[in-house]
Amino acid sequence: MNEGLRSVLVGTSALSLVLAVAAVLTALRWRWTADSGLRNRILEIFQLGIALQCLHFLEEYLTGFHLRFPKVLGLPSWSAEFFVTFNVVWLAIWILAAWALRQGSKVGLLPAWFFALGMAGNGVVHPLLALRAGGYFPGLASSPIVGLLGLVLLRGLFRATKSGEYARSTADGVG
Repeated sequence: MNEGLRSVLVGTSALSLVLAVAAVLTALRWRWTADSGLRNRILEIFQLGIALQCLHFLEEYLTGFHLRFPKVLGLPSWSAEFFVTFNVVWLAIWILAAWALRQGSKVGLLPAWFFALGMAGNGVVHPLLALRAGGYFPGLASSPIVGLLGLVLLRGLFRATKSGEYARSTADGVG
């Protein structure tokens, strides 16, 4: 296998696990149960998070995350083109997800769960990388902010969604 491709696949593999967890959460909690006020607040948090993720990505790019992170894993650095494309594609997916959720579509829940989990993870992973490096590691400055916002969004998503079965049984007065 090409070393560049191996670096990308191994270096982003943790995100595949996060996406799998988001898929499970989406499958289990696919039904909105919150009133429109809470849903709107969650969507505002999601949209703010997307804006903050843009700043986090910019910090990572300008400080060389794409060069340093793969090396932590013993892998070749990523190209700037790959790193920018990867991040811009996810930003576009999240923007479309926020729009879909605002329109009442549930299709945006998977990207929203992924976003919330990923942001919460950023709040942990970047400080750990900085500790390992013995100083600043790219993305550290903005990671506490996006991490906290990820936790707030996760809490909101858990409060605002339920499984279809649970929502039906409580609506019938069974739960």
